[in-house]
Amino acid sequence: MSGLLPQEIEPPTPDVEKLTGRMVLPILPQLMAYLAALRARVDEELQPTFPVNPAKPYPLGRCEEITRAALTVLSGRLRRPAHPVEQALASFQRQGGRIRSIWGALRGTYFQNALQIGSLYADVANDTVVITKPKVEILPIAECGLVPIRDVDHFIEIAGKYWGAEIFPNLVVPELAPLFPMISRIPGQSARLQMGCDYMIDLFRREGFRGPEAFLASAAPPPPDLVDELRGLCPDTLQSVTPELGRDRAVAACRRAREGGAARDEAWRDRMVLDMLSIRRL
Repeated sequence: MSGLLPQEIEPPTPDVEKLTGRMVLPILPQLMAYLAALRARVDEELQPTFPVNPAKPYPLGRCEEITRAALTVLSGRLRRPAHPVEQALASFQRQGGRIRSIWGALRGTYFQNALQIGSLYADVANDTVVITKPKVEILPIAECGLVPIRDVDHFIEIAGKYWGAEIFPNLVVPELAPLFPMISRIPGQSARLQMGCDYMIDLFRREGFRGPEAFLASAAPPPPDLVDELRGLCPDTLQSVTPELGRDRAVAACRRAREGGAARDEAWRDRMVLDMLSIRRL
């Protein structure tokens, strides 16, 4: 696999910098106001769909849902632009500018979803970690502090800081280990496999499952209570084993996937994702 991963930050080229400077920077104040109004619209629709949680009130932890909803609305509007900001952004797109969703580690502390508008980082969910922050932030990509997740260790580092997660190797459902090599224990959540986003899946495919293989081969096994919990959440159709049996099987699954060309097999990927989604979440 080559090219950008899903939601990977696209380093701006000089041409993109020039196009953004000519067509987007002149309307920056209007764009800020427009995105703030868009966020208010998204909040009206999304907030009632989430259960009330006084310990974690909306919008905390909802950056993915908010960003995805905002991009959906914006993309629809840009097909028939009416507002001056929409007209400017639609013209920007016609001349080759890109507006896309991005995801990564923000300032070494937490995972964040945002929009990339040419050479700009536009965060429409800026208050989803610290609720008192402004809802919208726009910065040059080079200054925003968002970086791509590099590998398993980088993911574990950010998951520990942001989610308070403990991460262990997936020695329990070894057939899924090439794409889902980690088991997480996160306060308030059931045991689950990580990480189900398209970025991480394609990162592991692009590297031929070597990162997962190395982690599965060497990391300390999950504790017995976590193993029992995950096995109890697996459907009968999904084989689970003990870590004593699972390590060799998980490593072998990575090698088999690499040697069999699974990285380019979309049907295999989809089956793996469906199997992962069949594990209950409590």
